[in-house]
Amino acid sequence: MESHLIAPHGGTLVQRVAAPEAAREWEARAATLPRIILTNREVSDVEMLMMGALSPLTGFMGHTAYRSVLETYHLPDGLPWTVPITLAPREGADDLTEGQDVVLLHEDGRTPLAILHLQEKYPYSKEEEARVVYRTADAAHPGVAAVYEQGEVALAGEITGLRLPPHADFLDYRLTPAQTRAEFARRGWRTVVGFQTRNPVHRAHEYIQKCALEICDGLLLHPLVGATKGDDIPADVRMRCYEVLLENYYPSNRVVLSVNPAAMRYAGPAEAIFHAIVRKNYGCSHFIVGRDHAGVGSYYGTYDAQRFFDKFDAQRLGITPLKFEHTFYCRKCAGMASRKTCAHDASEHVSLSGTRVREMLRRGEIPPGEFSRPEVAAVLIAAMRNGNRT
Repeated sequence: MESHLIAPHGGTLVQRVAAPEAAREWEARAATLPRIILTNREVSDVEMLMMGALSPLTGFMGHTAYRSVLETYHLPDGLPWTVPITLAPREGADDLTEGQDVVLLHEDGRTPLAILHLQEKYPYSKEEEARVVYRTADAAHPGVAAVYEQGEVALAGEITGLRLPPHADFLDYRLTPAQTRAEFARRGWRTVVGFQTRNPVHRAHEYIQKCALEICDGLLLHPLVGATKGDDIPADVRMRCYEVLLENYYPSNRVVLSVNPAAMRYAGPAEAIFHAIVRKNYGCSHFIVGRDHAGVGSYYGTYDAQRFFDKFDAQRLGITPLKFEHTFYCRKCAGMASRKTCAHDASEHVSLSGTRVREMLRRGEIPPGEFSRPEVAAVLIAAMRNGNRT
């Protein structure tokens, strides 16, 4: 049945975790090898590489692939790709030699996660990468700041995974691409729509998800739980919001809730394509692209990400974007709508700013039902009382 699902990006799900015996052999050698301690974001990239979420990549990009992505938004073989996957450690790169095997340690500095088979070292321009990927060189942009904090030399090569990073949270939801594909096949789904979010779910999200479910067999709710900005809602709060929503308002046989361990880059249009490719590897045939997808601040236009999809060959990209405009509850329509479906004045729309919603939640007030499900609002209010951010 899995053959009925969309093929992974590049045609093959590339998984880079060694067999148990090989992993033990590498771990026995690890003490004699040079080592790099990864940052939180780099740990996420290694995990995504090991699972196949970044297929067809087998490791960190070499110079040719890196330049191809910056110059064309494609890999050298013509496959769409918009975000460089590189490893540029702040310490230790100068002491390494091409041809060496290097142990990649978890950010705890103790746990070996993978072996990098170092094939290439190369300098790169942080500012150029920022301007191409993030469309700005402003260090105030969180994604740009992360690039600027990297080292000056990129290390490239395939990786051999020893173990997935240790996690203490969301253990029931940490499905690999192979596992989501198996679950979709078990359910008999052929078409699956993926939804990306780093924010708490509200009625507009629910509306576009259910619209997408009208044309697809199933929905993968795939909240990002890797590194995000310090003022973003904590992942555990966002996940609880989804749990109560699914318990009360969704058909259980049509939805899979899983987590995406990727780090958030806030790269707007480039990251929207990247998010779609990752969900394609997880088995999604369609992907929801809303307003200001993966945006931050005022760096990107409201629908820049949607228009960016038009620059790519649909067949080579392989996954179908579902483009949704800003949605709202209209009193006259007596339901959720968008400018595509509603002819009424904005005065008829239930619209609350993020600031207004936060003020209500801090006072323990439930926002209007047209904006947020009461069960979700209750989770957010409880989180605020417990000292979590909103």
